[in-house]
Amino acid sequence: MTTAIVTGATSGIGRAVAELLRSQQFHVIGTSRDASSISDPVPGVEYRDLDLTDSASIRRFADGLRDVDIDVLVNNAGESQCGPLEELPINAVNRLFQLNVFGAIELIQCVLPGMRERRRGTIVNVGSMLASFPLAYRSSYAATKAALNGFSTAARYELKPFGVDITTVEPGSIDTGLSARRTKYCGPHSPYHRDFSTVIEKLDAEEAQGISAKAVAKTVLQAIEDEHTRPLYAVGSNAPLVFLARRVLPRTMMEKLTAKAYGLPSRSHGG
Repeated sequence: MTTAIVTGATSGIGRAVAELLRSQQFHVIGTSRDASSISDPVPGVEYRDLDLTDSASIRRFADGLRDVDIDVLVNNAGESQCGPLEELPINAVNRLFQLNVFGAIELIQCVLPGMRERRRGTIVNVGSMLASFPLAYRSSYAATKAALNGFSTAARYELKPFGVDITTVEPGSIDTGLSARRTKYCGPHSPYHRDFSTVIEKLDAEEAQGISAKAVAKTVLQAIEDEHTRPLYAVGSNAPLVFLARRVLPRTMMEKLTAKAYGLPSRSHGG
């Protein structure tokens, strides 16, 4: 039986991935910060504690896998954050990178030796289309997802000779209720407040009409099952069209189109 780790498997994309993999007869090890508090577990999923902001927790989790051959790792756990760059608390940015990037990388390092020795394995990092199409007031979050994609894309060259695949799935707008849990840093008297509110309201509306977590889970499964894994899988938000536009249009034009779509003024230059 194929064994897969799915981080953040209690809700949203992680839960949908865990459910889909179980339906495909995977042995799924799902993670939660406190597995004992899960009120509605996915049937058949083996839940274990893991806090990606705590290296000691990651080591304990890895130690518990010593006798388990891990075939698949789906790095899904993460948090969202938004706010003007000027006003983002640096400790909040540090925590976001620890959870969305550094913890995920440390977990990859834990499973890679076994995958390399067995000459098989697949690592899927769940990113965001914001990594490819950054948006105002989402700088910290977009940066974490771009960093994770950078690790994945570069490491593909390193791991391929050992039969190990690593890739990134970039969802667009997803209807998972994430907007209600997104951490916001922008005070009512901020000089950025008007534009910040305009962008986040538009973003929230798009997410309410976004694709389902199950659609993203299907793309994750495709990435796992593809014989020749692609470097990037994008799903939702008219992904084929917008990636095509990015290839053929000048960056300044894409910037103007994005600003217009989110109600932002054109950039001005001091004279």
